[in-house]
Amino acid sequence: MERSAEYFNAAEIFGENVFNDSVMQERLPKKVYQKLKQTLKEGKELDLATADVIAHEMKEWAIEKGATHYAHWFQPMTGVTAEKHDAFITEPMENGRALMSFSGKELIKGEPDASSFPSGGLRATFEARGYTAWDCTSPAFVRQDAAGATLCIPTAFCSYTGETLDQKTPLLRSMEAVSKQALRLIRLFGNTTSKKVTASVGAEQEYFIVDREKYLKRKDLIFTGRTLFGAMPPKGQEMDDHYFGVIRERIAAYMRDVNKELWRLGVSAKTQHNEVAPAQHELAPIYASANIAADHNQLVMETLKKVAGRHGLQCLLHEKPFAGVNGSGKHNNWSITTDDGINLLDPGVTPHENIQFLLILTCMLKAVDIHADLLRESAADVGNDHRLGADEAPPAIISVFLGEQLQDVLMQLIRTGEATHSIKGSLLETGVKTLPDFMKDATDRNRTSPFAFTGNKFEFRMPGSQDSTAQPNIVLNTIAAEAFAEACDFLERAEDFELAVHDLIKKYATDHQRIVFNGNGYSEEWVEEAKRRGLPNINSMVDAIPSLNTEKSIKLFEMFGVFTKAELDSRVEIEYETYAKEINIEAKSMIDIAGKQIIPAVIRYTTMLAASITAVKAACDANVSVQTELLVEVSDLLADTRAAWSKLKEVTKRGSAMQEGRAQAVYYRDEVMAAMEALREPVDKLEMIVDKDMWPMPSYGDLIFEV
Repeated sequence: MERSAEYFNAAEIFGENVFNDSVMQERLPKKVYQKLKQTLKEGKELDLATADVIAHEMKEWAIEKGATHYAHWFQPMTGVTAEKHDAFITEPMENGRALMSFSGKELIKGEPDASSFPSGGLRATFEARGYTAWDCTSPAFVRQDAAGATLCIPTAFCSYTGETLDQKTPLLRSMEAVSKQALRLIRLFGNTTSKKVTASVGAEQEYFIVDREKYLKRKDLIFTGRTLFGAMPPKGQEMDDHYFGVIRERIAAYMRDVNKELWRLGVSAKTQHNEVAPAQHELAPIYASANIAADHNQLVMETLKKVAGRHGLQCLLHEKPFAGVNGSGKHNNWSITTDDGINLLDPGVTPHENIQFLLILTCMLKAVDIHADLLRESAADVGNDHRLGADEAPPAIISVFLGEQLQDVLMQLIRTGEATHSIKGSLLETGVKTLPDFMKDATDRNRTSPFAFTGNKFEFRMPGSQDSTAQPNIVLNTIAAEAFAEACDFLERAEDFELAVHDLIKKYATDHQRIVFNGNGYSEEWVEEAKRRGLPNINSMVDAIPSLNTEKSIKLFEMFGVFTKAELDSRVEIEYETYAKEINIEAKSMIDIAGKQIIPAVIRYTTMLAASITAVKAACDANVSVQTELLVEVSDLLADTRAAWSKLKEVTKRGSAMQEGRAQAVYYRDEVMAAMEALREPVDKLEMIVDKDMWPMPSYGDLIFEV
């Protein structure tokens, strides 16, 4: 059969641009390959001689793929990746020719200028030296684009004095912490074969796609990633017809190209579908270890944006690009698995008899209850403030959904001290002869829960769509490590292990049952109930930030070597500064758009309307009451717009003059954002009245329905 030029075999191209294990096994000398595998297994430092051989083969492989440069690819605290490109070419020889080289030293360590990256006071601007260090657990890859091909080496990033300046380093530290403490725990249950426990993550990525030509006519989208003005069209998402609907051909072609790029990079993109809001979609990969998942998710976001341009589209990763329709999140599915394939969050067929699972489960309840504020902070960003608690995403209140089966087991433990049975799944009869009857699960799902147990993993649904997955997983790994460590400290001292573990499970279940909630997280009743239970309700990023460097958090992170106090303090400073800067950019964008586009457009409309009224009166003295009423209404709204515009200019100028820190961030939240809302209100009303041909930018309807 003749195949079209567009045909490709996903299995054949998967990982073809990755210097993965099979490539290393094929290209590296056997002893070097074994030395690298041993280094990875034991977590030791790679010696320079071995690194030289690996670097040479990596360079040769990359050149065969068309690469001319290499880059240490890292994740500073800017929310995006960073890289500095160096050519393989060396200085010319006497005969005028040049060699292509790449040494082990260059592979292991890079030295980008660190002066312009956020450091939160850890480094002065003039102190420029920073280091990148190869994360050899995450494979190198060749990225191909219009600029050519580049060998990208995933790295960690730290300052000259050793403080972490990135997302990767603390994530790797937290993975080591949870592995060590989880191994301690399973050793108590007789497991002597597992040598490592890995935090595994699957990140579901939501995003919006709009036409690029229309996008370029919206300065607010260009500058801030979200629409700062915009009236809702007659139809939004109320019919739920977009969700899981047929994917439009233009979007399907885009998704196909995204998948091809990701598969070549070894990213196991698996699921794609339309999301709830018009123009909203989702991509989900298969699980990977937490650090590789973080790298892959950055590649997913970069690829979504890059490929969109080729199709005349624009990918929007902001959590709330359009008011009035659902925003975008990044559901973080987290589990812990041994190196020999045992998922420690798998309850088995009879969870009530799985004592190890029950201890791990109740440890997680304890961890989430004690550190709910920290977990909430891990999902805090400016865009997410528009999304959380808005009946479209999890509430800002952290709770754990267990489902009917585990909830029942937990209540048995609390009431009687022992669990004797587990609710079983039942036969679901379809009532149609041609359809099979099937067993339904013993537990339903709850999409309103921020932290839900979903069979053999926890789904943390709070993170925002443009966030790094590193942030929530650093917290999850570390709070789990603490809970496991405290359980092990108690059980290792116990004379009667079986009695001690039984008592500990009951204690944790009883002491932390307040965090368990299976009901509707969107309801007002839950807000009141959560308050009665003493659960924190943190509605804004500004209020979430302080939990990073409380005494409790400092003790937690320093205990496991994930962060020092100085590193936590620096992150607090960076987050306050980021919050104020992002709101400041939004406010200045509104001032610019309203002053240069909207107000002049409305003036032109009112001038035309007034001239029309005068002309009609002069011609035939007809009834012009409708035109007059319209002119009065628009003129009043224009006056409101001008007044709100002046007010926003005033408060933004005052905020810009303030010293960076918490006071400035609070001011931007309370004063500047209120002034922004006051300006948006009359403008959105004007959009519904002014002639569409005279309105200076594409409408919501143009953006989300005409893709």
